[in-house]
Amino acid sequence: MQSQVQYPRPAPLLLHALARNWWLLLIRGLCAIAFGFLAFAWPGITLFTLVLLYGAYALADGILAVIAAFKDGTADSRWWLAIVGLCGIAAGIVTFMWPGITAFVLLLLIACWSIAHGIFEIVGAIQLRKEISDEWMLILSGAISILFGILLLARPAAGALALVWLIGTFAIIYGVLTSAFALRLRTHTHTNMAHSA
Repeated sequence: MQSQVQYPRPAPLLLHALARNWWLLLIRGLCAIAFGFLAFAWPGITLFTLVLLYGAYALADGILAVIAAFKDGTADSRWWLAIVGLCGIAAGIVTFMWPGITAFVLLLLIACWSIAHGIFEIVGAIQLRKEISDEWMLILSGAISILFGILLLARPAAGALALVWLIGTFAIIYGVLTSAFALRLRTHTHTNMAHSA
């Protein structure tokens, strides 16, 4: 009986591509946390100013996501991350291109961006589910993003204070989950280096 030769499995390209750029995901998470704390720490903030700040965060998050998608090669396996980034960039640009737009319309824009953002993060997590055990963090952050968008669409006329609490809470929770996922990817990178040594 011939013994079967076991060849090493090919490296999971998507996971390794993300793991090499774990620090970009960490920066995205830290930006979200910083934005959340800023929203809470600025008690006299107006709704319009808050939405503009959120537009700035969406733009920064989008740029970082696009860099993470295209860094170290093409985005073939990370197309979902590229779409997340492009949505964020678009939301940020629209926010700043029309400074006279009403806060109501800006809230609707943020809501739509959050829902699209969440959907594509979940798609990315599903792609990762066979490569990493902690993809649930990415799924949960995507689900929270969708829930946040739905809440904004359901109550766009809520009071400024309630929206500050909602937006700030979402940003902090999302940032913590994204940062935790980035640190998990960092562990994966170190594990691979140890195995290849």
